[in-house]
Order: sequence, then structure tokens, then C-alpha cells
Amino acid sequence: MIDLNITIEDLVDVYPFAVGYLAEKGIRCIKCGEPIWGTLQEACIEKGFDDKQIDIFVKELNELNNLNQI
Repeated sequence: MIDLNITIEDLVDVYPFAVGYLAEKGIRCIKCGEPIWGTLQEACIEKGFDDKQIDIFVKELNELNNLNQI
């Protein structure tokens, strides 16, 4: 399950679909090859998202993961 504390490295490695989702949200440096270190929460905060938006991201990423498992 994806949570706020997952590292970006693990997120991209285990859940590759997350790259496109995050790019749509403006966290594009994953896609362009510039490394991002830290957690999902830290990356979102760095891009200016608030706690409510981050919670929505986590929920939507988990929903996408469930769809990808079908």
C-alpha cells in the first residue's frame, strides 16, 4: 500500500504507473531523469501541495494500484 512515507525511489520502482500520475500533478522531475530523494510527502510539499491535496494523491495512487492489479 502506498503511503506518505514511501520513498520516491521505491514508489517509482514498485509502482511504475505513479510516474505518469505525479507528472500530471507537476512533480515532473521524475520523468525528466533528475533524481528526487525523500518521501512522497516531502516531494509534494516541495511543490507546494498542502496536506489535503497530498492525502488525495495517496488515495488516488492506491486506487490506481488496485485497478492495475485487476
